[in-house]
Amino acid sequence: MADAGQNAPEVPPSSGPRTAHPALLIFTAVALVLSVALLWKVWQQSVELEARLGHTEQRAESLARNLEESRQEAAQFKVESEAAAMEAAETAELARRSHDARIRAELERELAREDAERSREETDRAREEAAQMKAEAEHMREQREKELDRMQQALNRITETRRTPMGMVVNLGEDSFLFDFDKDTLRPENREMLSRIAGVLLASHGYRLQVYGHTDDLGPATYNKDLSLRRARAVGKYLVTAGVPEDTVEVEGFGEASPRARTRSTEARQRNRRVEIGVIDTIINYEREVKNP
Repeated sequence: MADAGQNAPEVPPSSGPRTAHPALLIFTAVALVLSVALLWKVWQQSVELEARLGHTEQRAESLARNLEESRQEAAQFKVESEAAAMEAAETAELARRSHDARIRAELERELAREDAERSREETDRAREEAAQMKAEAEHMREQREKELDRMQQALNRITETRRTPMGMVVNLGEDSFLFDFDKDTLRPENREMLSRIAGVLLASHGYRLQVYGHTDDLGPATYNKDLSLRRARAVGKYLVTAGVPEDTVEVEGFGEASPRARTRSTEARQRNRRVEIGVIDTIINYEREVKNP
């Protein structure tokens, strides 16, 4: 076997600096380009990342503002919702009250209608009753007028009798009914006349008697008043004795205070010396009373 060292080529000795191998240069260039490209890419990515980060921060700030605005809007909406809820509650309460008021109003209208209907019925019934009472009162008045006419005709056969708004007045004047001078004792002819008058009065009902005594103007007024009262009492007492109810008889003396004739002649004084019996109807309600007939 030959010696390996004898067959190896001989390397000529270097005469200057070594030049790089072309492949290595290419590799180095490629590596350098790649590094530059990588750095460029990294820089671009960094720039894009910064841009994205800035955009993200802007979006984040925008989102934060939107979120704050949304929170404020939500708070405002909550306030408005609460206000709307309160308003809705108030509206509902008003609606309820309005409904209740409407129901009450309808009920009151119905009650008022029923009251009005009852009032109309009561008014109609009252009118009918009033008309009936008026007719009955008119009929009663007609009957009483006929009764008073009958009594007046009967009494006129005995002595002077005149009608008044409340009944009639029976005049017992000195021309037919005499007292002795300064006396209050009834004479026999006076008793007979009073008995006949009592008979007419007892044939009717529904009256009261007012017996008035009168004198002329001769003598003291006080004495005349007392004398007229005594004579009126004598007449009233006799009528009661004849059967006229005592609780229907009243007496009063006027003396010379109520003359029928105001002259001082003998005839006038004779007319003023009298006793009068007022027959007052107690069934018909008259508007005024007879005083000093």
